[in-house]
Amino acid sequence: MAGELLISRVTCAGGDRAACRMAEHAAATWWFAGVTTLLVGVAIFLAAPISRAGAEESATSWIRFGGRPVDQVAAQSYDRRFIRQWEANPPRGYPTISRKNIDATRDAIERYRRIVKDGGWTAVAGGRLEVGLTSNDVRALQERLGASGEFRGSASGYFDYDTERALKRFQATNGLTPTGVVDSRTRTALNVPAQARLKQLQINLNRLRSVAQSDKQRYVVVNIPAAQIEAVEDGRVVSRHAGVVGKRERATPILTSRISELNFNPVWRLPPTVVTKDLIPKGREMARANQDVLEKFGIDAYAGSRKVDPKKINWNSGQPYQLSYSQQPGEDNPLGFAKINFHNQHSVYLHDTPSDRLFGRNFRAASSGCVRVENIEELITWLLRDTNRWSIDDVHRLKKAGTTKTVRLKRSVPLHMVYLTAWATEDGMVQFRRDLYHRDGVGQLASNY
Repeated sequence: MAGELLISRVTCAGGDRAACRMAEHAAATWWFAGVTTLLVGVAIFLAAPISRAGAEESATSWIRFGGRPVDQVAAQSYDRRFIRQWEANPPRGYPTISRKNIDATRDAIERYRRIVKDGGWTAVAGGRLEVGLTSNDVRALQERLGASGEFRGSASGYFDYDTERALKRFQATNGLTPTGVVDSRTRTALNVPAQARLKQLQINLNRLRSVAQSDKQRYVVVNIPAAQIEAVEDGRVVSRHAGVVGKRERATPILTSRISELNFNPVWRLPPTVVTKDLIPKGREMARANQDVLEKFGIDAYAGSRKVDPKKINWNSGQPYQLSYSQQPGEDNPLGFAKINFHNQHSVYLHDTPSDRLFGRNFRAASSGCVRVENIEELITWLLRDTNRWSIDDVHRLKKAGTTKTVRLKRSVPLHMVYLTAWATEDGMVQFRRDLYHRDGVGQLASNY
């Protein structure tokens, strides 16, 4: 849900989506035609060819994940703008809950059993590691990446280009921005023990089996630990969106439903959790300063169907708990431009937001349970494809007009909100995400990066 937006407004700091899509297209062209130059912003990277030391290397090549060669993207890898753009514009990749991933995950389990049998890997210590450094910590990094298969060179202790490429592969497949720099977050992910990763793969294979979809399905999936939303059709990801999911103390629920209805420029009816944990505490705090939370945020209070004068509410009594609250459409409305509805017992939904800076961050567990969707217009257009032939221009016009409107889908679309922290895709790439809600039973390291 969007309750925390009641207290704080932030502004957009995302990247240029059109430029990002152009880069993604260029990357796909590079893969199929052999072109080795990709323009990203004003930086041009010439990528060295990836060595193919056997079938496993070919099957797990970074280039095949997402159609966007990470080695070419991060010319400005230390620039915060690059991080924001990468996080807010995730590569499409392969469908997370494809049935093809079941066999791929089984293979990954066998691979990690061998890694554990061989002794796993040792921890990477030290401070920040990046290209140009020579140290025993760099040697330990190379040995660690060699154990999991990203690095195939010799552990020389010198942080060279091959080490950087291997680290970027690791970062991208562990849900981190591929900067090629070992910071504290990357080090924590590197130091999750091999035994823990094996256990995660085994646990998540069972989760995957229960939700896996065939290539003939058209559906939306929210992978909560990844904080990403996919629109999938005919076995491919049509669009992938950064999301903001529930805080650990207000977890986004796991569920299966069908998207049936869209609300444009909706009224926000504050859910009970937001009222009790956000609105009333804030109302009491502001009342002590002779301020009114309802007037400040444009929220209306109701006793049944009767609107209540905010000046007559005693925030330090039990009265506020007896009222219901709503906020009209507008720039302060936490639902933003659109709300995507589906039947569920948790009162959650997917929605837009007027405050999208969080989309450019790597850790995006910040809502009260609902899921915010970056570039929701693209997802909405896809959902409405069979409903009166809506186009992206129609969606943009409705957004600009600010008209409140409810549209029912001609054909409801399946929705799966899942909790997958470890899986492999059909190309052999093994994916890990942080155990956001501590449900894998593998300790804090897998949750704390």
